[in-house]
Amino acid sequence: MGVALSIAIPIIVVAAVIVLVGAARRRESMAAEGRLTRETRRRDRGRVDIEDAPDAPTGRDVERAAVVARRSAGTELVEAADASVEEWTPPDPDAIGVNRRQFLNRSTVAMMGLGLSGFGAACVAFLWPPFVTGFGADVNAGPVDNVKQKIRDENGFLYLPEGRAWVTEYPAAALQKAQATYSAPELVGMEAGLVALFQKCPHLGCRVPNCLTSQWFECPCHGSRYNQVGEKRGGPAPRGMDRFAMSVNAKGEFIIRTGTVIQGPAIGVNTTGQEPEGPSCLGGASH
Repeated sequence: MGVALSIAIPIIVVAAVIVLVGAARRRESMAAEGRLTRETRRRDRGRVDIEDAPDAPTGRDVERAAVVARRSAGTELVEAADASVEEWTPPDPDAIGVNRRQFLNRSTVAMMGLGLSGFGAACVAFLWPPFVTGFGADVNAGPVDNVKQKIRDENGFLYLPEGRAWVTEYPAAALQKAQATYSAPELVGMEAGLVALFQKCPHLGCRVPNCLTSQWFECPCHGSRYNQVGEKRGGPAPRGMDRFAMSVNAKGEFIIRTGTVIQGPAIGVNTTGQEPEGPSCLGGASH
């Protein structure tokens, strides 16, 4: 009895497990399928089954029907209207336009013409006299007598900014010494009683002002001093003030050639013998 129970109990347990597993799978399958909604069932009632639907025409049937329709329409030909043939005329080259070769040829000729024109203009500009005014050109200071009067009105010193030049009177009594010292372009002005001096100090290029009290030129940069005609009288300058070539034209006008600068006289040249006429503008400087 006990042995039979020990065998029957495991068999019952295994059978119960099999029944439970099968019931669980059936429940999962039903849950996955679900139930159709009312709206879905309503749509299904109005749908026609494919088996009950009439057969759709095939492609071959459509082609056959098209052939039959063309044959039944008739085969009459319509005569085309008579069209006259016009005589061919060549097109106008200007209307067609410029081809590539013509464009390149014309461009080459145009560039050559432009280059030759520029070269010719440059040659003419080089050979033509330059229209230079002011410093570097001839400065007309006016009639000699008028220039002398302006110098006296300015207390012995006339400055011409357009020529960067100082103009002073050269005494006639010193001409004999001047002829032994100065060049011909300088003597032309001196013989007319005038001298044109470059404003730059020959030491380091400072602009040299005049001093009314001493009646000399006195450089404030390094103390170089020059008499009224630009001859060195003191300071570190290596020579006297440079001067311009001068001339007097047929009208008696004093011309300063600022394009030609002549080096000043050497140290020790003092043709006028002018001494300072008053105190120096440089304070304690002395000659």
